[in-house]
Amino acid sequence: MRIQPLSSQLINQIAAGEVVERPASVVKELLENAFDAGADQIQVDIEQGGLRLIKIRDNGSGIDKEDLKLALARHATSKIASLDDLEHVASMGFRGEALASISSVARVSLISRKHDADCAWKIVADGREVDTEPQPDPHPPGTTVAVQDLFFNTPARRKFLKSDKTEFGHIETLIKRMALSRFDVGLTLTHNQKELLKLKPALDVKTQQQRLAHVLSADFIANAVACNSAASEMQLTGWIGLPAFSRSQQDMQFFYVNNRLVKDKLVAHAIKQAYQDVLHLSRHPVFVLYLSVDPALVDVNAHPTKLEVRFREGRLVHDFLFSAIHKTLADVRPGKSVVELLPTHAFDTLAVPAESRSLPSASSSYKASHSEPNYSAHRPSYAKPEQTKLPSFVGEQVSRYAQLQRPAISEPEEPRVTTSETPTLGFAIAHLHNTYILAETEQGVVLVDAHAAHERVLYENFKQQHGAVVMQPLLLPIKMTVTEPEADLVETEHTLLTQLGFELTRMGPDTVVLRAIPALLRDFDVEMLIRDVLADWLAVGVSNRVQDVLLERLASSACHSAVRSGRRLSRDEMNELLRAMEQTERAGQCNHGRPTWVALTKQDLDKFFWRGQ
Repeated sequence: MRIQPLSSQLINQIAAGEVVERPASVVKELLENAFDAGADQIQVDIEQGGLRLIKIRDNGSGIDKEDLKLALARHATSKIASLDDLEHVASMGFRGEALASISSVARVSLISRKHDADCAWKIVADGREVDTEPQPDPHPPGTTVAVQDLFFNTPARRKFLKSDKTEFGHIETLIKRMALSRFDVGLTLTHNQKELLKLKPALDVKTQQQRLAHVLSADFIANAVACNSAASEMQLTGWIGLPAFSRSQQDMQFFYVNNRLVKDKLVAHAIKQAYQDVLHLSRHPVFVLYLSVDPALVDVNAHPTKLEVRFREGRLVHDFLFSAIHKTLADVRPGKSVVELLPTHAFDTLAVPAESRSLPSASSSYKASHSEPNYSAHRPSYAKPEQTKLPSFVGEQVSRYAQLQRPAISEPEEPRVTTSETPTLGFAIAHLHNTYILAETEQGVVLVDAHAAHERVLYENFKQQHGAVVMQPLLLPIKMTVTEPEADLVETEHTLLTQLGFELTRMGPDTVVLRAIPALLRDFDVEMLIRDVLADWLAVGVSNRVQDVLLERLASSACHSAVRSGRRLSRDEMNELLRAMEQTERAGQCNHGRPTWVALTKQDLDKFFWRGQ
């Protein structure tokens, strides 16, 4: 065939394949337009999973009559006009191809009215290149876009869609996710004339909690801590779930960059690393996070659907996210209040007072159903440390509380608590089954798994002791053949490799020599580890494999050194462990992510025995 130009209709239909994957894709594009128009009320009506009808009405600024035809034209937009605008995009939409792509594979009617206009104007399109003129319409200020018979003229695309129920499920999930990006916008969703979702603008703590509970469940409210951190002209705000409140799937993870809902491998990697030693093996964290960054430092034009972004300083963003979340989790300690307020991420109108409450039980919602894993199965063998006395380093704190100690539970005197001086985790009154510490607090009682708690205390102490990596020279250097890009990385990242404990130098275009390794890894396959690190750097720009292996070693050492179940603890030992927990970061979980303590309030105890009923 001879080379020939494609028709505008076919060009639009090809472009639609990138933008319009399914009905939910249409909803996303139209909602973003409504957000950009400044709407604070949006109505979404869906019929037959979006195949028959998608209608979105907003009360935004509206479109001029003269611009209606351009709104359906390809690459026509009011949001950018130059390359500089493209590099500083602050709006949700900007590519100017969504409406054109949608109208090429569906029947579209667009009605809009400016707030100062006498009437609205309507224009229609059905996939053909027909030059229609706007017609007057009795529409209130704002815009309504109705998309009917999606893929009516591209039946092959329609065959790839799922059932109406499945497609609507995608729409509902998307709307809930986008609802968390704009708390100041009210959203209503109907399916086949049945109202299924009605979210009012959330301008105070109560309505914010209601919206969060509607999208993520009420349990999220009870098991989340606020995150607010700023550095290097970036700010991270939002909520992260306590490690014990985790999921078997990644269905409760919401991340927004400048209010834009995104999925990004670098972001996912940073968050996973922040939870690395507090989350149970196959569990996934829960979070709603908002990253605010200079638009010039993030490329939102990386993909037509705008679900992916590209950071210009990827490693800086990764390290900032890791540090912010890691610190937030570290600050969660027994008795620390949980702040519940809307993050200040772009909505100046949403000034919300802070409210706080007591920290929930560290395992209130933990429901991991798997059996005890073999944590040593994937680790190399090394000398097993002897079990230390309990505790090994927390200091002589017992004397300070000696006058407050109660006699053993078997003695006749009733335990009493001096409430004015009672620590957060209370005082030990019994060692149950030589495994669990029972302590009385001002609010009720606490049960502590002594081994898990001591394991965490030791682990955090080991991490502080080994903060500076000790380098051990190799008797015989290891010569490695790598790719040229990997050898380039060895040169450019030499300082970072040294900080990790490796003396690795380039000896040729594709040859490097390893002369020293971290002392903790003297019996580890370090050659394979280095290859994995270089591969990570080439793929995503970051790697935490070395840190993970080092932490694994320390965690295993802490596990073997911690007091064993079955060993009887004295009252002083139990109380000293409780005091150490109160001062230890991430004390709510052991090194494997299992909870270390649970709490029962007086009200909980009363309910067990129907007191007051």
